[in-house]
Amino acid sequence: MSEKVEEQIRLLLAGLNLNDDTYIAHAIQHETGGAKGINATTDTSYVPICQKTVTYIVAAVIINDQNEVLMMQEAKASCSGKWYLPAGRVERNENLLDAVKREVLEETGLIMEPKTLILMECASGSWFRFVFMGDVCGGNIKTSDQANEESLQARWVHNVEDLPLRCKDIIPLIERGKNYIKGKPGSQHPYLMPLSRPLSKLLLQLIITAKKRATNTLHVVISDAELLHLPICEINPNRNLLSTLHNFMTEIFGTDVAPHKPHGLLSVEFSGNHDGDGLCLSLLVSFKLPVEEVPIIGKYSWYQVSENIAEGITTRLPRNMTVPLNVVQTYEITILVNLYTHVRQRITYIILFIRNFANVVFNINKYFIKKKCFARIYSQLTKNIYSYLQ
Repeated sequence: MSEKVEEQIRLLLAGLNLNDDTYIAHAIQHETGGAKGINATTDTSYVPICQKTVTYIVAAVIINDQNEVLMMQEAKASCSGKWYLPAGRVERNENLLDAVKREVLEETGLIMEPKTLILMECASGSWFRFVFMGDVCGGNIKTSDQANEESLQARWVHNVEDLPLRCKDIIPLIERGKNYIKGKPGSQHPYLMPLSRPLSKLLLQLIITAKKRATNTLHVVISDAELLHLPICEINPNRNLLSTLHNFMTEIFGTDVAPHKPHGLLSVEFSGNHDGDGLCLSLLVSFKLPVEEVPIIGKYSWYQVSENIAEGITTRLPRNMTVPLNVVQTYEITILVNLYTHVRQRITYIILFIRNFANVVFNINKYFIKKKCFARIYSQLTKNIYSYLQ
């Protein structure tokens, strides 16, 4: 069984499909009430459905030999005339590679050959943006006389910040792309393309590493279940990915989990076909402390990997050797939503108080207050408040 775990890790490091039953076991867990060693963090009724309950975005960073970036001018009324990277939503029954090629063709007129993922962003547990780099292999750049609802035109741009941008969130994506190109061989992660696997859940798989002080050998965490596998859990669609990671690490190591570092992604699995709109992200995590000082609580254990696997993992620990996973913080939005909910709740309490007060007035002061008149005033007042809240 240990050979099976090492084969899983070897395939992950090579960016190849996993040939195991982990995901089948995960599905069985929900149907039977719990398969040991695989954690569920979400309501089992949640099903990721593209463009309905989960949003997948693709974006393309294409840089030519003159270090110019391919940009498109927006046609949408909300941002007409502004510039942005070729990007858009993944459609139903569409994989990530087909989606990014379609968006580039529609918005720029050029045919893209994707080479690698260079970045992934997550704004919540159900919003993901995949940023690809690639080359142009055909087509003709879109001119202003070809403007349509997709874009007004496209252009190769040397200094992107000189343009009126739709949003400056693309600046770090472009910088990431330029750094990837300029990186010396071996200083950046190898090409990584999404793997095709039909999934019905949003999953996070962890490769957690630490060295044993006594032997200086590399260990990884594996499940103690009958079917040995790497730790895997569901991504909570209502929380950001860091929250899911924190909760899962706490389950494995307890509330006093030692300091650890999430490095980045080793693989992304997604098919987008009729068999499911789920995905699986495989994240590399390491502890600086030795295994002896990182105790595990229940159903997991440290496993010593072979020298070949240890060397493969070690080469992916340095900076830029995994695909960065950026969790976009949305604290401002959260605060506004919470404030709105709080105010709405308080106004509801006021309305209930008015209603109760009116009932008391009707019963006690029926000889001094014209009931119908007060009722009309109260009714109009509540209608005005409710219409304001809509």
